[in-house]
Amino acid sequence: MSFTVAIVGRPNVGKSTLFNRLVGKRLALVDDTPGVTRDRREGAGRIGDLDFTVIDTAGLEEAAPEALESRMRQQTEQAVKAADIVLLLVDGRAGVTPLDRHFADWLRRSGRPIRLVVNKCEGIAATAGLAEAWRLGLGEPLAISAEHGEGMGDLYDALAPHAAPVEGRPDEPETTDEATDEEAEPRILQLAIVGRPNVGKSTLINRLLGEERLLTGPEAGITRDAIAVDWAWRGRPIRLVDTAGLRRRARVVERLERLSTDDTQRAIRYAHVVVLVLDGDDMAEKQDLTIARQVLEEGRALVIAANKWDRIADKPAALKKLRDRLEFSLPQSRGLAVVTISALAGRNLDKLLDAVLAAYDLWNRRVPTAALNRWLGDALATHPPPLVDGRRLKLRYVTQVKARPPTFALFASRPEKLPESYARYLVNALRERFDLPGVPIRLNLRKGANPYAD
Repeated sequence: MSFTVAIVGRPNVGKSTLFNRLVGKRLALVDDTPGVTRDRREGAGRIGDLDFTVIDTAGLEEAAPEALESRMRQQTEQAVKAADIVLLLVDGRAGVTPLDRHFADWLRRSGRPIRLVVNKCEGIAATAGLAEAWRLGLGEPLAISAEHGEGMGDLYDALAPHAAPVEGRPDEPETTDEATDEEAEPRILQLAIVGRPNVGKSTLINRLLGEERLLTGPEAGITRDAIAVDWAWRGRPIRLVDTAGLRRRARVVERLERLSTDDTQRAIRYAHVVVLVLDGDDMAEKQDLTIARQVLEEGRALVIAANKWDRIADKPAALKKLRDRLEFSLPQSRGLAVVTISALAGRNLDKLLDAVLAAYDLWNRRVPTAALNRWLGDALATHPPPLVDGRRLKLRYVTQVKARPPTFALFASRPEKLPESYARYLVNALRERFDLPGVPIRLNLRKGANPYAD
């Protein structure tokens, strides 16, 4: 990206709506509730042929140093320092408030280039607010409507002087066979961190990054958006995705929490590997197991991180209890990697990332067809298929049809009659023979063509 744009302003003026408009996707949560955005979020913005990095920030509020709002403001201050130009957003319908004036003075002292933008100007109701914005002393206000896409041409003109020329950049990215092949090796490993509220997900990511990139604190449910941060570990590019805590569905009653839950589930669907963070003081409760099942049903690789392990008194007994609970409650993914960590102290994080990469490799594993059919012959000899209607089912052939997760097609004479218990036996035998612990395995039953049908 040629330059960076930070969007700042008081709560509920439309910063996230403008962010979504510039990146062309609904990445940031948008709701009428003030203060939805808490962490700063970065995205690739574009207007016409103008490419830039855009940063969405939390609403600016005055608060005591120990308050959550104060920590949110620190995130905004970091975004302002990193920006080449700051867009101060005000609400044209509400007019200029004392809080707008206060933060306009603060931005002026920051020394960053500032452009005043008046949002919600799609009707005559914003006329007075647009005229009033001149009083902030930041030059001519720019009238836009982020929701309806109005004024983007004027915003282009305001941002264009900050774009450094990039020589040799093609107008459109080249499309290669590798980019369109769904089985191609991804450039960046998508790693989502999930779990119940207040188990230490944001603290874990901050410790991995080596900086206070995400808001943390004793309050439960601080994270609302799924925040992606690009990072590299031992030269391996990784996109870390922090997510909102997932509570039991019956307890989710507010619309904003439902939006956060949907955002977390979307992050799981697009992840390659998911780290489920457990609270060492209360591990593997029903909600933890529900989240784990959701991850496995989506076909994602799963790694268990038992956090706050430094507070456990009898560590061997607690670890055995955890493994037994996982083995009993998640039989569809035996051998899940379990890593005990302390995110706050930074303990065992290298082991956690080693387990993530190992799970990713297993998730991408391909097994030769010849080896699969030798295994099938051994499995049938050890435990033949059951009789159905007085006739034994015939399992003729097996092959792997895709990876990520490993998916196999098994051709049978009467696939609809194969008992689920026997299908589980085959999956477990396949997992054991080809050393596929922990990853979800999909076995699709198909009916082979009858050569004498005609």
